[in-house]
Amino acid sequence: MKRGLQEVAITLWVGGLWVTGYMAAPVLFHALADKMLAGMLAGRMFTAIAYIGMACGVYLLIYRIARAGSSAFREGFFWAVFIMLLLTLAGHFGIQPIIERLKEAALPRDVMQSVFRDRFRAWHGISSILYLIQSLLGLFLVASKRKD
Repeated sequence: MKRGLQEVAITLWVGGLWVTGYMAAPVLFHALADKMLAGMLAGRMFTAIAYIGMACGVYLLIYRIARAGSSAFREGFFWAVFIMLLLTLAGHFGIQPIIERLKEAALPRDVMQSVFRDRFRAWHGISSILYLIQSLLGLFLVASKRKD
């Protein structure tokens, strides 16, 4: 396993998190008048970056263990990747299905115009906090790879 692939995985995952969450999704909601369409497109982008994160996270954990053995468990880098991966899994397989069910229950109306608005906002807020934590841990990964 090559170190260069580790850097590509970090760049792809962290860069994807930042571009998707803090540039592309806000632009969609600002540029499109149809907020349901903007949400659907943003959701697809978040799904894509979740799968990228899962693949990169698993690779990075395996790479670190293969490279450092059991001492990998004493590295901040390892635990940052592990927590990011857990947050990705929780968000994608735990929170996103709840959000999708709320959207479906609101149809044909927009969830924000329905009785499910408050629950949607709460779950969306939790999802956003987890995403922010992932993004900040990603900055740690980018900074720590320089010291490696």
